[in-house]
Amino acid sequence: MKTSIIKNTILLLLFIFSSPELYAQNPISGIKIFGSLSDEKNKPMDYATVSLLRAKDSSIVKGTLSMETGAYIFDHILPGSYIVKATEIGYDDVISHIFGVADSSANFTIPVLKLQTSSKTLGTVTITAAKPVIERKSDRTVLNVENSVLAAGNSALEILARAPGVTIDQNGNISLNGKQGVTVMINDKLTYLSAEQLTTLLRSTDGSTIHSIELLTNPSSKYDAAGSSGIINIQLKTNKKTGTNGSITLGAGYGNYGKDRNTLTLNHEEGRLNVFSTFSHDDNKSQINANLKRIVTDSTGVKTYFNQLSSVIPIDHNNSYRLGADYDLTAQNTIGFIINGYFNNEKDPSNDLTYIGSQPNVTSSYQNTLSEINQTNKNFALNLNDRIKLDTNGQQLNVDLDYSRFNNNSNSQYNTYFYLPDGSSIISPAFLKEQTPSVIDIRTAKADYMLSINNILKLETGVKFSDVKTDNNLEAQQQVNGSYENDATLTNRFIYDEKIDAGYINLSKTYKNTTIQAGLRAEYTNSSGDLINTNQEVIRHYLDLFPNVVINHTLNDQNQISFSYSRRIDRPGYDDLNPFIYYIDQYTYTKGNPFLNPQYTNKFELNYTFDKIINLSLGYSRTNDAITAVLLTDAESNITDQTKVNLQQQNYYDLNANSPYTISKWWTGNISATVFYTGFKSDSLLGGTLNRGQLSYLFNTTQIFDIAKGYKAELISIYESALTYGIYSVRPHYSNDIGMNHSFDNSKANVKFSVSDIFNTNRDRVSSNYQTDNININQKLESRIIRLTFTYNFGSNKLKTIQHESGADDLKERVKGSN
Repeated sequence: MKTSIIKNTILLLLFIFSSPELYAQNPISGIKIFGSLSDEKNKPMDYATVSLLRAKDSSIVKGTLSMETGAYIFDHILPGSYIVKATEIGYDDVISHIFGVADSSANFTIPVLKLQTSSKTLGTVTITAAKPVIERKSDRTVLNVENSVLAAGNSALEILARAPGVTIDQNGNISLNGKQGVTVMINDKLTYLSAEQLTTLLRSTDGSTIHSIELLTNPSSKYDAAGSSGIINIQLKTNKKTGTNGSITLGAGYGNYGKDRNTLTLNHEEGRLNVFSTFSHDDNKSQINANLKRIVTDSTGVKTYFNQLSSVIPIDHNNSYRLGADYDLTAQNTIGFIINGYFNNEKDPSNDLTYIGSQPNVTSSYQNTLSEINQTNKNFALNLNDRIKLDTNGQQLNVDLDYSRFNNNSNSQYNTYFYLPDGSSIISPAFLKEQTPSVIDIRTAKADYMLSINNILKLETGVKFSDVKTDNNLEAQQQVNGSYENDATLTNRFIYDEKIDAGYINLSKTYKNTTIQAGLRAEYTNSSGDLINTNQEVIRHYLDLFPNVVINHTLNDQNQISFSYSRRIDRPGYDDLNPFIYYIDQYTYTKGNPFLNPQYTNKFELNYTFDKIINLSLGYSRTNDAITAVLLTDAESNITDQTKVNLQQQNYYDLNANSPYTISKWWTGNISATVFYTGFKSDSLLGGTLNRGQLSYLFNTTQIFDIAKGYKAELISIYESALTYGIYSVRPHYSNDIGMNHSFDNSKANVKFSVSDIFNTNRDRVSSNYQTDNININQKLESRIIRLTFTYNFGSNKLKTIQHESGADDLKERVKGSN
């Protein structure tokens, strides 16, 4: 029955998008000229300027903008000889061959025109046209990291936190425009990691290896359906030069403690072979201070007050690597592999004091927990890929095979001492040891096929198979009479296996100035969670359909509007399902919930763009079974567990504005502002009802100053107002980052100086007052850091020779000269 639904839906989409004009010539008034644009990676170039020129004198006949699919159309064209010219900021102009159309022509198709990143070589110096730091495209916002001064010396996590609309909380949860439920991809591949594991991966990725960060709020059916608020896609740099080349980056910094980050890249491209590699190492010692205040009310109304002070000094040693190669079997077929990973060591010594009393600011006893957590984290990932161009009109087949293993091991020691206010001991101290090895194995295989028909209909279809298995083991021991014995209440093993089989079809068609894209993705999930010690197993099998529709209309050369709808899913994170009880102190634990359900989101967005400068969007989304964190307090023991549950629904409204600006030739920038309302509702939550929401806003501005030749400065300011998330209220936070860059030695070398959070204002302040719990958290991470980074580029500076689908070198100077 479900298979029949998918089949009928696909047939319906094909019927809607079918048109006799694809297969037969119809009588029309004048001649239609079709074409499409792509970049050097064969991705569609949208909103590029396309001009139809007379061949004899290069005078302009008509102009238009390319659609989201890269397609363009000129209609009502008279017989004659013409040239098509395409231009876009940051790219070289591209020009077609001279072609002729006659009275008998009905439709005429131009071969795909490829735009290359703009650059020219003067001796041994390559000058590349710089893209703006922030670009707005039809379906995404792009942060061009390689053009940012503040990228130097920072990790991917720190750079991501500066992206417009992106916030990261103290637990590593990422929000986009104020809404959680973000999926993170690296080079178009899902990471499949929990928030903590993803944080480790991003901290291990050096910012100097990142090309760009793409923010997609309404991705097409081609992408995995995970991510209710959208997808963040981190694109790493690729080698664009021939011969042997590379760079070395040396960086040092100081916040509360010293730190360093060093990176070496080495590439070689010759003939059909391109080899690339990166190795990074960083040492980081930092500090985290936190104050947690709780008021717990028991069944008789008696209150107990807890005031917890914590200081942690993490010491990290991180190493990451990336090695890959591409080989052109033919001009149309490229195979390749990529090996990447990291191996890190982290030590987290902490000192926690908890004051307990029956009245505010009155201590009847206190406890001191001294702990040390030693972690080793290892990752190995392998990708095999094949890119096949089946013709010159955009027909292509891509195949990827991936395997990744994350191996993490944590050894913890907690020593807790109990005192009266005068410092005398109450009871014997408690000593706890925990060892928590965990392994994650990820296997994926996918194939994507693209077909373009007459440049007005584009078909994308593909399949993907993924298998993720996590094995978590927690071994706990309490000291009893001087020796350590197994603690059966904490010791456990949890094995989780999740298989997802997916297929999609995506069709886009251009009708004059309108492009309609419709797609459908089907995902069948087969998961099992096995709690070994208690012999409990949670098994789920479910099929989901995820439709996606985008309608993009160009009103004229300056105005474009679009509407999009998609259905998306957020499956619970692996750690959120793991029922282990993780010890923080005698009164605070965290644990997972193996009975969590996925949350489903229906999302609508209306978008308006003026002159490629001002972008406005209005959105609404509704999430059912919204996953959120809650506190569970035992009134008798006063122990508080933090876990996650499903709420009835979450409603989210947002209005977003984004615009680059130019104040003078040396002062440019980008401003982004989002106003959003988030509301949560649940008729039954921890014995009560929840119905609350709040209007909030985000503000992000980037300013670029070209001070003088070889000198550039950058200032980023971020403000996020108070907001509500489930039972929690989050107070405002804000920061300012500044950096300066000096290039010398014919731009081969540069020195960058930066200060993050200049005024040391960035801190997390969270509170909750629900049912019998009242909690306030104030946490300050090391945020004001001074960094100095030196980069030197060595070796060949010659760009690769690009083979164009068509060329007209003898006409280029004449056409350019007529502008």
